[in-house]
Amino acid sequence: MFQFIQQQQDLDDILHLMSQTSIYGLDTEFIKVDTLWPKLGVFQINVADQVFLLDGVSLDLAVFWEKLFQAQQNIFHACSEDIDLIYYYAQQKTLTNVFDTQVGMSFLGHGLQVSYQNALKQMLDVEIDKDQTRSNWLARPLSPEQLAYAANDVLHLMNLSNKIQNELTDKNLLDFTLEDCRHLTYEIGQETPLEMLYHDIGNYRHSRRQLMQLQQLAVWREQMVKALNYPRSFILKSSTMIDLVEKNPCNHFQLSGIRDIRQNIVRDHGKTILDLLKFLPEPTEWPLRMARPIRHSSKDIGEKVDAVIQSVVNETTIPKEVLMRKKWLNALYQHVVFHNDEQDLPAYLLGWRYDLLTKPLIDVLHADENYLSTQMKVME
Repeated sequence: MFQFIQQQQDLDDILHLMSQTSIYGLDTEFIKVDTLWPKLGVFQINVADQVFLLDGVSLDLAVFWEKLFQAQQNIFHACSEDIDLIYYYAQQKTLTNVFDTQVGMSFLGHGLQVSYQNALKQMLDVEIDKDQTRSNWLARPLSPEQLAYAANDVLHLMNLSNKIQNELTDKNLLDFTLEDCRHLTYEIGQETPLEMLYHDIGNYRHSRRQLMQLQQLAVWREQMVKALNYPRSFILKSSTMIDLVEKNPCNHFQLSGIRDIRQNIVRDHGKTILDLLKFLPEPTEWPLRMARPIRHSSKDIGEKVDAVIQSVVNETTIPKEVLMRKKWLNALYQHVVFHNDEQDLPAYLLGWRYDLLTKPLIDVLHADENYLSTQMKVME
């Protein structure tokens, strides 16, 4: 049913087999509990209807990574963490040949985050156990239950992919899905510039001073986690950073009362954190206030936007949540109000969505540009 590969010479046979075909079903098992970067335990591959479990602890996988980048198609389910791991180990970030069955199922109306277990049940009427999810994949030897679990994750993956891709083809949605998969793998490879990290933490309620504090804390945290290979939450949780700027502690005693802050962080880095909160650049260098969500301000604009999106849903059968996400819509508002370059819009909005959805939405928003400008610029 499967082979567990731990010897380098046995891996060479699989690499040769991979040269005979170029479509692979893939999954990974890794540990990322106390580190920023993942530690690979097992890499599962279904190639030519054969399942192999590659030992991430003992094998040199350099040539294997190259094969993945050269493949016709790499098939995953919910690929984000797998792609992130591949990018880390392969030290390159340009995997453009991915088909994610979870993305495919979202286009078919099954929701954005259907699990692999549910996908197999719904599409193939196959049931699998998911009882080894939290196993220690770095322990050796792996148990028979762990190995069987890992094999199951790719055993039916090719059949699942074939079924989904056939249904997408019948609905003329396969090209759209593949393009979204390319955008996803590109996005996974992008790093947020240090000075923009606070955008993922702050919100429109924060003052410019608080956003400046968040920016400094976020940059420091990122430098720390990369230097120490710690999860971000080991240094400061995002909720802890918000509590820091909202309570603005002035001494170690007050700092110790901040929500979820680790006492070793207070002990070892308390002075640094207090200094980051206290010593700020000139106010002219502080970030602008973040925009209030427009939907909270104007029912009329929200209804117009919804009408455009719904018309595309009716025309294409693509679910609304797949067509447009909140962060993309906010990017469109910013684009209209600040007359930004269209090339700065998210890549998702510049591909197949552009003529169908992006351009009509921009036209609708331009009609309310004065109102939008008033609402967004009042927050500066």
